[in-house]
Amino acid sequence: MIFDFLNDLNPAQYEAVTHPDGAQLVIAGAGSGKTRVLTYKIAYLLANGVSASNILALTFTNKAAREMKSRIESLVGNDTARYLWMGTFHSICARILRTEANKLDFGRDFTIYDTTDTKSVVKAIVKEKQLDDKQYKSSTVLNRISWAKNNMYDPQSYCSNKKIWDYDRSCGILALGEIYVEYQKRLRQANAMDFDDLLFYVNILLNTNEEFRNRYQGLFQYILVDEYQDTNFVQYQIVKSLALPQNNICVVGDDAQSIYSFRGADIQNILNFQSDYSDSQLYKLERNYRSTQNIVDAANSVIKKNIGQIPKDVYSEKEQGDKIKVISLSTDREEASFVATDIRSQKKDYDFNYEDIAILYRTNAQSRVLEDEMRKQAIPYRIYGGLSFYQRKEIKDALAYIRLIINPQDEEALLRIINVPKRGIGDSTIDKIQQYAHENLQNMYDLLAAPLDHGISLSAATAKRVTSFYNLIENMREQIEKLDAYGMMELVLKNSGLLAEALMEKNAEGTDRYQNLDELRNSVREFTETQIQDGAEFVTIQSFLSEVALLTDLDQKEDPTEKKITLMTIHSAKGLEFPIVYIVGLEDNLFPSAMADLENNIEEERRLFYVAITRAMNKCIITYAKSRFKNGQVNFAIPSRFLNDIDQKYVEKTTANSKNTIETNQWGRFERNNDVGKTVFRTQTNLKKLSTTQTPRTDIESPFPINSRVQHSVFGAGTVLAAYRENENDKIEIQFDQVGKKTLLLRFVKLTQITI
Repeated sequence: MIFDFLNDLNPAQYEAVTHPDGAQLVIAGAGSGKTRVLTYKIAYLLANGVSASNILALTFTNKAAREMKSRIESLVGNDTARYLWMGTFHSICARILRTEANKLDFGRDFTIYDTTDTKSVVKAIVKEKQLDDKQYKSSTVLNRISWAKNNMYDPQSYCSNKKIWDYDRSCGILALGEIYVEYQKRLRQANAMDFDDLLFYVNILLNTNEEFRNRYQGLFQYILVDEYQDTNFVQYQIVKSLALPQNNICVVGDDAQSIYSFRGADIQNILNFQSDYSDSQLYKLERNYRSTQNIVDAANSVIKKNIGQIPKDVYSEKEQGDKIKVISLSTDREEASFVATDIRSQKKDYDFNYEDIAILYRTNAQSRVLEDEMRKQAIPYRIYGGLSFYQRKEIKDALAYIRLIINPQDEEALLRIINVPKRGIGDSTIDKIQQYAHENLQNMYDLLAAPLDHGISLSAATAKRVTSFYNLIENMREQIEKLDAYGMMELVLKNSGLLAEALMEKNAEGTDRYQNLDELRNSVREFTETQIQDGAEFVTIQSFLSEVALLTDLDQKEDPTEKKITLMTIHSAKGLEFPIVYIVGLEDNLFPSAMADLENNIEEERRLFYVAITRAMNKCIITYAKSRFKNGQVNFAIPSRFLNDIDQKYVEKTTANSKNTIETNQWGRFERNNDVGKTVFRTQTNLKKLSTTQTPRTDIESPFPINSRVQHSVFGAGTVLAAYRENENDKIEIQFDQVGKKTLLLRFVKLTQITI
C-alpha cells in the first residue's frame, strides 16, 4: 500500500522506511534526515495496522522524543500516536518498573533519587564507616558505582571480582565495594532507585525472570533506536533481549559521530550490529541536506582517515559553496579578537543574523577569552549547554574568596566558601554561627576568630577548624595592599585549596574545573597587564572584581529578545546546525587533546572534528593560535594534525595579523615543528627532505621502571616495556592486560605503581 506521506522521502529514505520485518541498520550521515526516517518508519508501521502499544522507540533526550512524537501525530493523528512507547531509555525503564517493581521487592511508588540525593547517601556512609572523605569523595564513589551498574556488576559480583579489587586497591579506594553494598541496601530501605538502577533492574528482570521477559518481548513487536552509536553496554543488552525472538529492530545512527565514550558509549555496538543480527539489512542515508558541497567533501576527507568505521559516501546537491577558511593567529587573544571582528563583518556584509552563528571549542575553559572579546565588541552571545564562564561554580567560589577578603561583611560570600573546599565545617556549625550573629546583630565573620568565647556551642575540634578558616582569610587580607591583582589571585587559588582539589579529582569534571580556574588566573593576568599598559602603577584585585561585577550587570540588562550568537563545546553541538560555524583552537594537545596520542582516542577525536565541521551549513572558519596562555605562562602551540586530514583542495589558508588584516597564502600542508613550538609551512616538494630530520629515539629514566606493574584509569593494569625520548617527547610503552600495547606521552600520563 502506498501512503501519501511516503512521497516526502528520497529513494534511500524510502527503502529504509518500507523495510519489511527483520533487523535493519540505518547509517545516517550528517544532515541526511535520520529523524525523518525514524518518524516515517513509525508512521508507516501504524498505517499498516501495527498497534501503537506494540512499538517501542528509544531516544537519548526527552526533547528528541517529544519532537518525533509530534511529527508522527501530524502524519497519522494524535489518537493513534498517543499509545506509542516512546522516550528515553531511562523514562521507558522507569515506566516498566512502575508496573513490575514488586518482582524486585520494591514498591511501585519507589522514589527516583537524583544526584543530590545519592551524594547525600554516599557522604553519610563514608562518614559512618570513618573513611577519609577526601579519598572517598561522593563524586568518585558514585562514578565508580555507575560504572559497575552500566557494566552489570551488582554489589556481590563487584566485591568478588579480583580485577576490580586490584583496580580499587591501586586507586586507594579498597573500601568501595563495601560502600556499594551499603549504598544499595539504603536505597532499597528507602524504596528508592538511582538513575542507573532503572536500566540495571530492567536488565536483571530480562535475564532472570522468564515471565517478565516473555511479556515484554511479546509486547514490543517493533523496536526502533535513535543514535545507536551512543548506546552503552547495559542499553545494548536491554535492546538485544527485548528484540528476541523476531528481531524486528531498526537502529539508526552514524558511527562517524560516536563521540561519547567518556559516558560509556561503545562504538562497537553499531560497528558489530550486522554480526549480532546476521540477517540484518544495511541502509545508508548519504545525501546531506544541510551543508554545501565543499563542507561535505572536506568533512568526508577527514573521517576517511579513521580505520574503525562503516564506509559511506556522503554527498550534497547544494551549491559548491565557499572553501573552508583556516586562519592562523599569533595568540589566543588575537584569535578571539579576529573571530569577534569577523562575526561583525559576516553580519554586515552577508546579512546574517547573530543567531545564525556558532563558535565551537574543544574545552569549556576556552570560552573565557572569547566571552571577554564578545563583550568588548558588544556582540550578544549565549553559552549553550553550560554556564557563562563567570557563572561557573568554581569561578564563583574563587571570586567569593576575593569578595570576602575585600569585604568581610559579605555574608553571602562567607556562606559560599566557608566549607569549600571541604574543611570539616558542617551545616549545623554554620547554622549556629549564623543564628548567633543574627540574634546579636554581629558580623558573622568576626565570630569566626573565637566562636567559643561568644558561647557558641561547638566542639573544640570544630571551633579550631572555624578559627583556622578565619586565619586563612586574615593572612590573605594582610597581602591585599602588597600584591597586585594577579598576585592576589595566585595567592587565593593556591591557599584556598581550590586548585589542589580540582587537580586531585581524577576525572573529566575535575579537569574541567582545573582548566577553568587556570583560565580565571589568565584573565586576571591579562587584566593586570592591560591596566599597566594603560598607565596604572598598581593594579588592585578590587579593580578586577569591579570589572567582573560590571560585566555581569551588563549581561543581566540585555534585552532578552535580542538575537545572540552561540558559544558551545563541540560535544554540545552534536545534532545542531548553523549557517556559519567557527571552530577555534585547532592545536595539538588542545584539539586533539593531550590524551589523543593513545591510538583508540585519536579516532574519536577525529570523529569530534568531523561533527564540528558538519554543523556548518554555508561557511566554516577554523582558527588556531601559534601561542596560547596556559598554566600562568605563554605556551607555543603546534597546528593540529587534523588540519592535514582535510583535503587541501577544500581549504583556503590565511593569516590574520594583530589588526585582523587577512592575507591569503598558497601554503602546502601544515607542518608542525616541535622546536620551541614554531609553526612552519612547507610545500609538498619539501616534505621528504623535512621528514629525514627526525630526532633518533633514546632511552630515558622514568618514575616507572621497566617491567614494573602500573595501573591506568582507563586501560587498567599493565607492564612497563620501555621509556624513551623521540622527537623531544618523552614516551612510555606499556603492555596492558586487557587492551594490549599502548604508547603514552609521559608528561600527561597518570599512572599508579602496583605493589606486588
